[in-house]
Amino acid sequence: MTISYLGATVDTAAVDTAIKAFFAERRAEAEVFGPDCAAMTDELERFILRGGKRLRPTFAWLGWIGAGGDPEDPVATAVLSACAGFELLHAAGLIHDDIIDASLTRRGHPAAHVTYAERHRARRFSGDPHTFGTSIAILIGDLALIWADVLIQGAGLPADAHARVMPVWSAVRSEVTYGQLLDLINQASDDEDIEAALLVNRYKTASYTVERPLHFGAAIAGGSPDIVAAYRAFGADIGVAFQLRDDMLGVFGDPVVTGKPSGDDLREGKRTALLATALKRADLEDPDSARFLRAKVGTDLTDDDLARVRAILVDTGAVEQIEAQIAQRAERALSVMEASSTAGPAKQQLAEMAIKATQRIQ
Repeated sequence: MTISYLGATVDTAAVDTAIKAFFAERRAEAEVFGPDCAAMTDELERFILRGGKRLRPTFAWLGWIGAGGDPEDPVATAVLSACAGFELLHAAGLIHDDIIDASLTRRGHPAAHVTYAERHRARRFSGDPHTFGTSIAILIGDLALIWADVLIQGAGLPADAHARVMPVWSAVRSEVTYGQLLDLINQASDDEDIEAALLVNRYKTASYTVERPLHFGAAIAGGSPDIVAAYRAFGADIGVAFQLRDDMLGVFGDPVVTGKPSGDDLREGKRTALLATALKRADLEDPDSARFLRAKVGTDLTDDDLARVRAILVDTGAVEQIEAQIAQRAERALSVMEASSTAGPAKQQLAEMAIKATQRIQ
């Protein structure tokens, strides 16, 4: 399999090819259990392939290249398959996250739990459609998590590389779960601490989006402790900056571009660093605005409510401060990458990806 560079990313078609090959095997397995199990497999495959930028497998691949991996080496096909496991981990997180947040759409399509609620109605099943849809979506997310392991275990990595990479894989799965737990607790407790929000960003997003995928790739290549440390520092900053940008898009983004309704994070009461910053500033400078934010966040905002919340986020300087933090983290990460021993082609690609991820429009 030839892996080529396309601008600032690795050829995503190669990742998709690995995913399709994996699902062809899983479909044959599922068909033994009947058409509904095969249909669930198809639904998960469609969910993965119909959107996303393959950031996580790309970071893992570049982590391998940057630590000495050779794309012309016969082992490259196995490495790519292992890297593709991050897409299944990502799918599991998204499907479960949509249930937790009661989100109706994902990537411009109905969320998995909504899809299965509709199928319940269409087939005139007994019981509550919402409960059925949620239950099936939980199982699909669980299946994605299980199959991420299966894909990596069966990728065909050399035994020594496999032994090095499994502790990293174990860490990333645990960290993203801890991050999700902290996010739920922060939201339920109405935590307004900025550092608490940033901690969630570190483990719910940065760990499995950039930091650990790079570490994963380095582990396959047998990278030095210095390059692993550089990857992790770079990944933590870029990953948090990526989430801060995502938080901004959750409030100000175009639904046609983001695939989710604008303002959903506010309606769900997400305790983002953007909101925490606005509350802290409003408490000092504009108590009426602070009261309005606390009264409205976590409710079914009208268009007028959303417009006022947006204005408060801007007027308090919260948007400006978050933009400054994104820029600071990106600059710091790029300095770390430039000073590292990362192989030249990967170093350039990672720098370009960092800029694109933190300044993206979707």
